[in-house]
Amino acid sequence: MMALATLIPSPPVDSDEDLMVQVQTGSDEALALLMDRWRAPLYGFLVRRVGDASDDVFQESWIRVVRARDRFDPERRFSTWLFQIANNLCRDRWRRLSARGRAVEAFTRESIATRPPSAEPEIREPDTMRARVLTLPEKQREVLLLRYYQDLSEAEIADVLGIPKGTVKSRMHTAVKSLRQLMEDEGVSE
Repeated sequence: MMALATLIPSPPVDSDEDLMVQVQTGSDEALALLMDRWRAPLYGFLVRRVGDASDDVFQESWIRVVRARDRFDPERRFSTWLFQIANNLCRDRWRRLSARGRAVEAFTRESIATRPPSAEPEIREPDTMRARVLTLPEKQREVLLLRYYQDLSEAEIADVLGIPKGTVKSRMHTAVKSLRQLMEDEGVSE
């Protein structure tokens, strides 16, 4: 006997791009579907990219999706566009923190110079792969995260970052080499 489920046709599943076209016309349901589909991949990317700030950047990414909905090109992949938005927000955040960090570093150097000789500096050692990845320069870190944690192809990464595919390959090579060197310096075998 045939199962009842085979007699009832399932509704067609809209592509991400089709849903985004619906979002452009004001469909809240389409936006909710997109958010459900991309919640875990986007959030996972952001946790690896910005750590504790991932909730804020996640929300801001979707706000930007809604604000920029009219600029979405349905001929392009939605996932690439979404990760471009999120990655740009990560870059902006990193720049702000970098500027703040330089100020803190200058203050720290000044306080170290005036500290009594008996005071021992605090030593922090990265003890996880995530910590090692976070020590990489931003350009290396972003290609590594997009490739190995988001499983994007080199062409998709090039699209997300707005750089040539050869540059993606070069940055990836350098990032992997840097991680290996960090692990070697720490005495960790692969």
